[in-house]
Amino acid sequence: MEPDRRERVLAALTADLPEGVLVTHRDSLDAYRWDRANDPDAGVPLAVVRATSTEDVQATMKIAAREGVAVIPRGAGSGLSGGSSAQDDAIVVSLDRMRQITIDPLVQMATVQPGAFNVEVKAAASEHGLWYPPDPSSQEFCSIGGNVATNAGGLCCVKYGVTTDYVLGLTVVLADGKVVKLGGPRLKDVAGLSLTKLFVGSEGTLGIITEIVLRLVPAQRTPTTLVAMFPTLSGAIQAVLDIKGAMRPSMLEFMDQVAINAVEDMMRMELDRGSAAMLIVQSDEPEALAEEQIAAVEVICGANGATECYSTNDPDESEALIEARRQAIPAVEKRGALLLEDVGVPLPRLGDLVLGVAEIAARHRTEISIVAHAGDGNTHPLLVLDPSDPGQKERADIAYGEVMDLAMALGGTITGEHGVGRLKQPWLGEYLGEDVLDLNLRIKKALDPQNILNPGAVFGAL
Repeated sequence: MEPDRRERVLAALTADLPEGVLVTHRDSLDAYRWDRANDPDAGVPLAVVRATSTEDVQATMKIAAREGVAVIPRGAGSGLSGGSSAQDDAIVVSLDRMRQITIDPLVQMATVQPGAFNVEVKAAASEHGLWYPPDPSSQEFCSIGGNVATNAGGLCCVKYGVTTDYVLGLTVVLADGKVVKLGGPRLKDVAGLSLTKLFVGSEGTLGIITEIVLRLVPAQRTPTTLVAMFPTLSGAIQAVLDIKGAMRPSMLEFMDQVAINAVEDMMRMELDRGSAAMLIVQSDEPEALAEEQIAAVEVICGANGATECYSTNDPDESEALIEARRQAIPAVEKRGALLLEDVGVPLPRLGDLVLGVAEIAARHRTEISIVAHAGDGNTHPLLVLDPSDPGQKERADIAYGEVMDLAMALGGTITGEHGVGRLKQPWLGEYLGEDVLDLNLRIKKALDPQNILNPGAVFGAL
């Protein structure tokens, strides 16, 4: 950026924003360059705006639109696809200070600022006997704004759905600085196009979300939990299909042998290291029905070769078992740097995906662990590598692309909940097809004609 333009932008931001909101010191900027994807191409931003209000975001966008400066929206920085990677001379708008949560127990809704953590929304709702179901494994440190931006799922989504199913309204700052309110505290509203849903999953490319109205539900009943260990991948996958064919569990999660061992290394839970796969299944139906369902699950697992099944309705024991699944990605990450995928396939093709990924791993001599929201076909292949080894990095990059290709060949998607970001952008065109990609781009250009909102994310260069 030319020095005079740089000074003009910084002077305008300083004049129009409250004291303490603007960050320009070089060392401080580094904290806002990367998300958990650790994008090697992340740039150095011109400045970071740590917004405290919709007005802060609006003032920033008006300056950016006038000067043609890129703006990168950022939540907690917990994203896994490079969606909030900084760019050289861009303005990063960080929403981490916008944390207010207001619960309306009468209408069972929450009005939330985007920087609030998922777990904080759950805690606030629970004080009123209510529950916010979407529960990403990163719930303790991921923000609601980020969840909305990527339409995050979670462990309970097999029964309760994903983020978009709970978003009733949004306040959004558009690319030109205009503020719009979409939807609101109404359970039924079909007036006009469904613009609220358009912004859910848009990854900061259409506008910056500054307030969210969420639907809440009555608190979940204490679940009954079962863990089953399998000597073969195929047995575990068939058990998943049989369980889904017989009932609607509130959780149906999968971990392969690499993940089992990584979690055991970290948590010492006496998991069977020799097992090829582990399933974690929950039922939160009324107690008698839950016990009946879990008993049926145990029969199904046994029929598919499970060597061990353990069930409990003790809340603390259940939570400890679920924590094993939540810690799977951090545990595998201790084995090396990760390339993370979140490809999903139609449930009947889940076995083809899991076994196909194992073949890709063997062919390219790359360790790939799979953990999955198995009940809805959403898998997380985790490619482990030493980035200092060029040969290993090259093999892992090729394997990453082949996993994506495999998912598409099976009628699946390149991302189920992490978003396209920058890491998966090269595969978007092939996945969507020419006509659908063109429709996406027309919407993007209509709302952001200068392409200043998160340029390079999702759609690449325009």
